[in-house]
Amino acid sequence: MGGLALTHRRFRFSDLSYTLMFVYILLHVYGAMYTYAENPLGYWLQDLFHSERNHYDRIVHFSFGFLLAYPMRDHFKNHFQWPNWVCWVLPVEITMSFSAAYELIEWAVADVFFPAQGHAYLGSQGDIWDAQKDMALAFSGAVLAMVLWSTARRVMRR
Repeated sequence: MGGLALTHRRFRFSDLSYTLMFVYILLHVYGAMYTYAENPLGYWLQDLFHSERNHYDRIVHFSFGFLLAYPMRDHFKNHFQWPNWVCWVLPVEITMSFSAAYELIEWAVADVFFPAQGHAYLGSQGDIWDAQKDMALAFSGAVLAMVLWSTARRVMRR
């Protein structure tokens, strides 16, 4: 939040971008109050859908792509002189790259540096495909956001 406030004159974003970034930060603030695997909203969803795990972390992974892809596109469009198609594709690619990098760092912290606490830190909740599912959710969120915003732009032009 401080970085956005300090650089708001140099890196201008739309009101929508600031709102989406704020909502994403709120999801992390709420998640930080608990561990992501022990989040009350996730437990409520777990009971509601009769699931075996708390899905709050998956909501945040999806939101990483869905809520931050448009601000990335906004930044690329307003700050760089790149072709329009690049500004639509690059946020999806960056989302996938950052998501994969995060999962690798998470694995390294849990398995290499702190093996005794690793299982509790990972929060995979017994799902061996947790990292892949998290990356897929972030990717899907970014693709969905770009498709929705692109479609909305075309509809508004007509």
